[in-house]
Formats: sequence, C-alpha cells, structure tokens
Amino acid sequence: MYKNPIRRLFYVFVLSILALAIVLPSKIKIFGQELKRQPLNIKFGNISIFRDFELKRGLDLVGGSHFVYEAKTEGLSQEDKEMAMSALVEVVSQRINLFGVSEVNVQRASYEDKDRIIVELPGIFEPQKAKDLIGTTAQLLFASLNGESLIPTEITGADVANARLAFNSLDGSPVVGIEFTPEGAQKFEKLTEENVGKPLPIVLDGEVISAPMVQEKIAGGRAQISGNFSIDEARELSIQINAGALPVEIDLIEERTIGPTLGAESIEKSVKAGLVGLIAVALFMVIMYGRFGLIANLGLVLFGIYTLALYKLIPVVLTLPGIAGFILSVGMAVDANILIFERYKEERKKGSSVQYSLELAFGRAWDSIRDANIATLITAFVLANPLNWSFLHTSGPVRGFAITLALGILVSLFTGVFVSRNLMRVFIK
Repeated sequence: MYKNPIRRLFYVFVLSILALAIVLPSKIKIFGQELKRQPLNIKFGNISIFRDFELKRGLDLVGGSHFVYEAKTEGLSQEDKEMAMSALVEVVSQRINLFGVSEVNVQRASYEDKDRIIVELPGIFEPQKAKDLIGTTAQLLFASLNGESLIPTEITGADVANARLAFNSLDGSPVVGIEFTPEGAQKFEKLTEENVGKPLPIVLDGEVISAPMVQEKIAGGRAQISGNFSIDEARELSIQINAGALPVEIDLIEERTIGPTLGAESIEKSVKAGLVGLIAVALFMVIMYGRFGLIANLGLVLFGIYTLALYKLIPVVLTLPGIAGFILSVGMAVDANILIFERYKEERKKGSSVQYSLELAFGRAWDSIRDANIATLITAFVLANPLNWSFLHTSGPVRGFAITLALGILVSLFTGVFVSRNLMRVFIK
C-alpha cells in the first residue's frame, strides 16, 4: 500500500537540517566557540547568485526613507504615458539598486489624474544622496570644438555599454571608466581620429565636466571621464550613466523618514501574536486529536522552519502585511490534518484497521485539500499581480501579504500531507 516511509522521513530529516542551518542566526556560540555561517556566493559565467541568509525587512519594520514623485506627463497620449511611466519605474529601480539598496520598492500610483511613483528605501536614514540620484537626469554627450563653439556629436550616453568608478593611472585621482557599445566604439574611434591635438569636451546635463586632450586615435571602445571628482561623485556619475536618463521630468512632492522604533515595536507585537497563534493551534490539536495532534504539531514546527528558510533563501522582503500572511498560513497549515483526522475517525467507526483507515483518510481528503488550497493560491496570485496588470492592485504591502500567504500554503501542503503522512505510517500502529 505504501513504500519506504522511513526513507522518506530520512529525506525530511536532511531537508530539516538544511533549513535549520539557514534559519539560525549567522553567528552562534556552541560550548564557548563562535560559529559563523558563510554566505552563498555562486558564479557561473554571467550568472551570479549571492545570498547572505539574513531576513530582509521592509520599510515598516526597519524604518527608512519614503519618497513620492509626480511625473510631468501632461500632453502625452495614453500610450506614450504608459510607456514613459513603465520606463520611469525601471530607470529609478535600476538607479537605486546600483546605489546598493536591494530591498527598494518602486511602484506606480495615481492621484487626481496625476501620475506618481512611490519609492521606499528601507534602512536609509540619510536619504539626500539617494534623492539626488533618483532625480538627476544624467544626459551625457560628447562634443567637438569649432572655434569657441561646442558642436554635439552623434555619441551620447546611449552609446555607453558600461560605466564604472576607476582611478587615473598617473595621479590616482578618481575618474569614470567607460566602455562603449560596438557601434559607439566605432563612432568614438572616428571622433578621436578627427580631433587629434584638440580637446574633446564631455558634456553632462548641459555642462562641460571634462575636456581631455586627444593625443591620438583611440580604438578598442574604452575611455575615461575625468573632472576633479571625489570618489563618491565619480561613483554616482557612473551609476547615472549606467541607468540612463529619466524618460520624463519628476518633482518630489513628499518625503518622509520612518524611524526604526516603530519597526521594533511592530516586530515585537507581531512575534507575540505569532507565538500566541502557534500555541493556541498546538493546544487545540492536542486536545482534539491526542497523539495525532502531537504529530500535526511536529509538522507545524517544521512548517515554521521551512517557511522562514524560504524567506531567507528567495529572499522575501518581510513587511507587516507579510507577517500577517505568515500568521494566517499557520492556521491553514493544520487545516489539511484536521480534514484527514476527521476522515480517519469515520473510517475507524466503520471497523477498518488503523493502517487502512489512515491511507483511506489521506487519499479521500486529498481532493478537498487540493481544491481549497488551489482556490486560495488563485486569490494570492491575483493579489500579488506578478504580471503587473494595470487593472489590478500593485501595492507593495498587498503583494507582500500575497507572497507570504502563497509560500505558507505550498509549505503547508508539504508538511500537512507528505511529512505528517509518513510520520503516521511509522508511529501510528
């Protein structure tokens, strides 16, 4: 009727050890010795995966900066407006991610027919640099001199494949090293050939920031932008060039800094609520189902470990609504067990054996378990709106709730059906 439950429990044990290693703090002391977990860092060709296995917290938990920008989209057709706003969200997200805030939340909003974007930066309490970086246009172009007049050339920021912080090999001063696209490299080679012995002005947002003298034709598609930069200025300029220009102008209309105290209080209350929920569910299962309830509670503990491990591994940015989704999924985690246990009771009343009743209960309860969870997963999909459909909600907190709820459901199916089933096959005789 069933095969190798002990082997399956061994796989569960190994999975649980791995999940527990991810869930535990990065530094722990055992017998006076401090053990430190190393982050996951995998590089394969152009693919790079880095995970520090720390729990990522959103703005409402850790505090940070909140900006609201209004986009100047007046006069644009609806199609052009959609394209401009989509591009705006992408460019701003790229700029902030390059700035080093991995949990950034950039989303569109509208108010009284005004197009807006909301930018949330968890953990950033001195937001001036990020604010400057978001709003700067960064229109880059190369020019040539005709007497005392500047003549724009065909080379612009669009011809730059990559920009990075570098240092001048002669005096060690910070510069911006740039690498052109193949087409841009040909343009730049031709431009330098035509301007040997002349300065080559580099213009950013209408201002000449550098005018290096062209000593010879430059081939290879690499160059440097110098301009008495500080290290921070050169780094920010490289970020702006990499991200490109904003497709429309934006005005900052709201700025708030959220302190970490509110987040600490929220976490404390949420943890208490979660513990109360766990204890209440565990007591209910033991009172109602005895030894079956103990097995369900073990599955509930494993559910918590697996879920937190996934939050760190994916990673999931945890917010207050996300915590609500997790707490809600705690109750749903034993829902499958309740259906199975009640079905088991019915079969035992008919005089069936323990093992037969267990197998029949799991088999016949599965249809109800599957259908109920699929319905909830569909709701979570709609709330998460992963395809960014404009007619659905795009709120970050709502999406956070949907993601944690969906993960909880998937994990609960595994612990409630697979783990509990094999535990009962071994220990219930």
